[in-house]
Amino acid sequence: MLSRPKPGESEVDLLRFQSQFLAAGAAPAVQLVKKGSRSGGDANPDRPPLQDHRDVVMLDNLPDLPPALVPAPPKRARPSPGHPLPEHEDPEERLNRHDKHITAVLTKIIERDTSSVAVNLPVPSGVAFPPVFHRSQGRQEIAARRASEAKVPPVGAVASTLDPPEGAATYEAITPREQGSQLPWNSYSFQGPHLVTGKGLKSQEAEQEAQTIHEENVARLQAMAPEEILQEQQRLLAQLDPSLVAFLRSHSRTCEQAEEKATGEQRPGGRSAEVIGEEPIMPTSSSEPRQEDELEPGAPALALPVTPQKEWLHMDTVELEKLHWTQDLPPLRRQQTQERMQARFSLQGELLAPSVDLPTHLGLHHHGEEAERAGYSLQELFHLTRSQVSQQRALALHVLAQVIGRAQAGEFGDRLVGSVLRLLLDAGFLFLLRFSLDDRVDGVIAAAVRALRALLVAPGDEELLDSTFSWYHGALVFPLMPSQEDKEGEDEDEEPLAEKAKRKSPEEGNRPPSDVARHDVIKGLLATNLLPRLRYLLEVTCPGPSAVLDILAVLIRLARHSLESATRVLECPRLIETVIQEFLPTSWSPMGVRPTLSLHRVPCAPAMKLLRVLASAGRNIAARLLSGFDLRSRLCRFIAEAPQDLALPPEEAETLSTEAFRLWAVAASYGQGGDLYRELYPVLTRALQAVPKELSSPSPQPLALQRAASLLTVLTQLTLAAGSTIPEPRSDSAEASLSSTPSSITWTQVSGLQPLVEPCLRQTLKLLPRPEMWSALGPVPTACLLFLDAYYQAWSQQPGLCPGDWLQDTERLSEELLLPLLSQPALGRLWHSLGCCSPHCNPQSCAPAPEALPSLVSLGCAGGHPPLSLAGSASPFPFLTALLSLFNTLGWIHKGLCGQLAAVLGAPGLQNYFLQCVAPVSAPHLTPFSAWALRHEYHLQHLALALAQRVATIQPVSATSAALYHSMALALLSRLLPGSEHLAHELLLSCVFRLEFLPEGAAGGPEAADFSDRLSLGSGGDLGCERGTLLAQACQDLPSIRSCYLTHCSLARASLLASQALHRGELQQVPALLLPVAKGPLLPTDWPFLPLIQLYHRASDSPSGLPPADTVGTAMRALQWVLVLESWRPQALRAVPPAARLARLMCVFLVDSELFRETPIQHLVAALLARLCQPEVLPNLNLDCPLPGLTSFPDLYANFLEHFEAVSFGDHLFGALVLLPLQRRFSVTLRLALFGEHVGALRALGLPLTQLPVSLESYTAPPEDNLALLQLYFRALVTGALQSRWCPVLYAVAVAHVNSFIFCQDPKSSDEVKAARRSMLQKTWLLADKGLRQHLLHYKLPNSALPEGFELYPQLPPLRQQYLQKLISGVLQNGVSET
Repeated sequence: MLSRPKPGESEVDLLRFQSQFLAAGAAPAVQLVKKGSRSGGDANPDRPPLQDHRDVVMLDNLPDLPPALVPAPPKRARPSPGHPLPEHEDPEERLNRHDKHITAVLTKIIERDTSSVAVNLPVPSGVAFPPVFHRSQGRQEIAARRASEAKVPPVGAVASTLDPPEGAATYEAITPREQGSQLPWNSYSFQGPHLVTGKGLKSQEAEQEAQTIHEENVARLQAMAPEEILQEQQRLLAQLDPSLVAFLRSHSRTCEQAEEKATGEQRPGGRSAEVIGEEPIMPTSSSEPRQEDELEPGAPALALPVTPQKEWLHMDTVELEKLHWTQDLPPLRRQQTQERMQARFSLQGELLAPSVDLPTHLGLHHHGEEAERAGYSLQELFHLTRSQVSQQRALALHVLAQVIGRAQAGEFGDRLVGSVLRLLLDAGFLFLLRFSLDDRVDGVIAAAVRALRALLVAPGDEELLDSTFSWYHGALVFPLMPSQEDKEGEDEDEEPLAEKAKRKSPEEGNRPPSDVARHDVIKGLLATNLLPRLRYLLEVTCPGPSAVLDILAVLIRLARHSLESATRVLECPRLIETVIQEFLPTSWSPMGVRPTLSLHRVPCAPAMKLLRVLASAGRNIAARLLSGFDLRSRLCRFIAEAPQDLALPPEEAETLSTEAFRLWAVAASYGQGGDLYRELYPVLTRALQAVPKELSSPSPQPLALQRAASLLTVLTQLTLAAGSTIPEPRSDSAEASLSSTPSSITWTQVSGLQPLVEPCLRQTLKLLPRPEMWSALGPVPTACLLFLDAYYQAWSQQPGLCPGDWLQDTERLSEELLLPLLSQPALGRLWHSLGCCSPHCNPQSCAPAPEALPSLVSLGCAGGHPPLSLAGSASPFPFLTALLSLFNTLGWIHKGLCGQLAAVLGAPGLQNYFLQCVAPVSAPHLTPFSAWALRHEYHLQHLALALAQRVATIQPVSATSAALYHSMALALLSRLLPGSEHLAHELLLSCVFRLEFLPEGAAGGPEAADFSDRLSLGSGGDLGCERGTLLAQACQDLPSIRSCYLTHCSLARASLLASQALHRGELQQVPALLLPVAKGPLLPTDWPFLPLIQLYHRASDSPSGLPPADTVGTAMRALQWVLVLESWRPQALRAVPPAARLARLMCVFLVDSELFRETPIQHLVAALLARLCQPEVLPNLNLDCPLPGLTSFPDLYANFLEHFEAVSFGDHLFGALVLLPLQRRFSVTLRLALFGEHVGALRALGLPLTQLPVSLESYTAPPEDNLALLQLYFRALVTGALQSRWCPVLYAVAVAHVNSFIFCQDPKSSDEVKAARRSMLQKTWLLADKGLRQHLLHYKLPNSALPEGFELYPQLPPLRQQYLQKLISGVLQNGVSET
């Protein structure tokens, strides 16, 4: 037995083994069997193997190279033994001939011809999504077309699918029972093809081809026997999917009912025949109603456009009440009454009228209340913001933002009742936005940020503040915070932030954000951690450009709120770092004109503006920004390169460069950033040299002009920094040491700028006669004048320079530029337009915004401003204010120029403007915008008065002009707002108490006053010396009067020092460019009485009751000044009602028990009381209305009576003040207080009738109707408490009223009054005092010339006599009957 091959044996060994095996003739271990054909016909497994045909591998005959690859011959299948294949037959043709499947008829496919088909472009629409095509609509159309065409009953049931394909063949079958009625076939008339239309073929072949196919089908059907038709039907059913057949059969009954309903009476009755026990398959339509859907009993049938089917998904149980929304909209109801309706808005935020009928494809109809009305209400939009679909939330926020924007713009007008913003805030819209900012969807976050910007940032506010940045003190703005909040003191805003935080009570710190937002929206938002969320959005989520701009705008608004808010924005972790790194990079990819997809790593002008607004909040914030955030390199980067070289869009580059200049100007306002001047000096000079070229162009670019004005503003602040001296530190605090840091700019570095700026001014003044070109220049002329003002101011303060140099240069400027300017008619037109643009003369221009809220402060500049307004393009205020500022500086430096420059004060337009300002007009209501506008107007008025005061010290001023200037100064002093403390102090020092502005004191004014008093018919007796003497003495005491008011009208020291630093250019002492909150004027309207009020309060607060030192001097100076104003400047006290003046005079008597006894005080009070009792003033004395600074006049009068009863000792002047409020036309409460609670004071009221300051008739007419007071009168007379010898005035008054009462025969009187009248008359007749009885019964008329004060009847008139006799007889009869 041969062994198996072992490992290591080669192929030679294997061949040797093979030879040995073959030689031995042994049987193989494995038998090889060749498989026969598939049928196995010639396979014989019993046949022995063929040994001669064994496979033997021979290596000798193998070629060295492999054979070439040649395709093998084709193999043919071996035919079966019983079915030999034909020799010349194509297998494909034979297969097609025997193929009986349904697909055999669909093998011929003709391509659709689109050459004649018209191409229709989609129609653009205003909706967000295209209209949805419902499949049910197509099925309804097909069913309706079939019903209209089916005029003859069909042969049999039609089997088809729900949506048969175009060109598909239809098969009809009839039942054997119908064969007799349907045969012969030639009786059936085919109208035409029902399914084959030829659509897709060429237009000339379509109809012909469809007709050919139809004729073939008809011929084939007519050639078939009924049995063949049934056989074909069974074959088709066998080839279809059984599940499809079952589905079609389940709809057969519904289809039959739908067909019967569609065809009506045209179809013959009878059921459809069954085909071999099967129901026929009929086409169904989803739009047909189902009969087996049972409705609830009594439920009304719904006219639904789509009938729900049970086979639809989740429609096995049909809830009809939930399908009401599928019905057609009800007809729009026309409003027949004036009843208010709910406001509805479009997707663009427009207010839709209740009667507007809009199509439904606009997407403005919904399924809520009032479904027939288009638009969405605010409640529905709120509901939509809580949707689970992010697109709906974003859409709702977008619509709300549009509504807010239109409401702030005043588009809704008076069509809405109430405020939209107030309604939204009360509904929690603020916190809805805050929650939306935490959304996960970027679109919702972007919409929430846009809505937050629309709510907080009023459109037009930032544009107004930016355009006026280069005005006179234009960088100073009021904080946009509510003025009703935090009224804790005058100097609250001056305290450091840490101290204010310490003083806050725990309850205030623990208040929920909703309560905080009710009073202050910004504070409420900051309490919700808004700043960290905005930082996260900018740093992590990287929103789109619009969202970035919205976030920066919101941050700017937060920084404008207050110093506290700006500090929180600065101290928010990584917020400012993110803004600077992402939106103020020093390198970036060049940008084209096209909008960018992302603003990250791209310079952005709003980011620079945010830093500027933060720096304006305080000098410490500006120092931290410059030192801690590397702003110096950013400023150098964006200023050193021209805007056209910044690789940014042109407008963005101009705006970014302008904001960089403004940020530098703000830092320079604190004396910071001066080291940049040395590095950027070539850039600044090059930019300054290009300004005249820009001004001379026919159409200068507004952005370029704003950039030029900002450049000049920077140079102005740097020049002031170079000229400012280092004051001595006022304290040892760190802030004081910081403010004493010397400036890094010297005068030598800025002295060469004036020759570059002066040509710019000359170029602008050339355009002054052309109003359209002049208004296009913007703030450039103003900035040029302000730079020259600062230049000469700083030049004059240099100690080492020769004064003759600047004096000579000022003369040159005046002769070459300023004096020719004064003679131009165009400048006169500017003066004449002051009245038109003045917010004080036109209070309507400062009307509050339509959606102004006390908790959300805005300037209300949404609608813009007309050209002829203070903020308009044609406003003369900025240029004239800067011109007057330059004139004041030149007059202060060179007093010889005052006479030449005084010609500007004689301009008719300025004189008329002053007359309008002092005229009795209603002042505008103090709103944020009116405070901003009035502050700029007051600057012009103060500069004009300061120039007039400088001129008055050198040359005499006409009496008319001096009186006008003094009236203007008094009016301005009572109107100045917080932040103008320096101006008020200057007015008190100069114009108000200067004898030059009181020409009446030297032109016979005192004598005229005495003569007027003698001619006055309404004046009473003389209670003191003549008024002329008092006025003459007051004119001599003007310096003492000024010292008194400077002491008692002193303003907060910190505010005064800050205001002085701003107006004097002491940049090292400027704390901030953010003004105090404008809660009201600096001084109260009754500031002339302020020393008297302070004396009263100090005496009331003193525990010992001792008066303060120099009480007599203070009271005398105040009364002197009030007398001067009452006599010569009555319009200055027009804002103080006569009743308030009377109350202030009463305070003089309440200070102590001895002050009113001083002779000067007596004379002055008597003169002032006589002025109050003049016929033209007395009718305006109203004690019943609320008085400023006084809670209740009856309480004051009660205190006055108590003091009079205690310390008066019968003083006649004191008694005159007691008697004045007892006139008949005043409240009866005052008379009841005297006769009811202070009857003892009657013995001290010994004022003679001849010294009564008012007529006696004002006490006796009309007759008294208060029964209680009449009874008190009668009791005081009967008991002797009121007698003529110690109280003649009230004795005459009481007698007159009692006499009128007892003889009154009014039939309308009540029974109680009639009884009291009879009783009083009886008691009068029975009086033992015959004199009193004579007075009460025979009183006739009041007459102050008589000793008693009234006339008596010699005998009673007949009517009174009869009435008295009748009453007496009744009394006698009663007495006799009783006895």
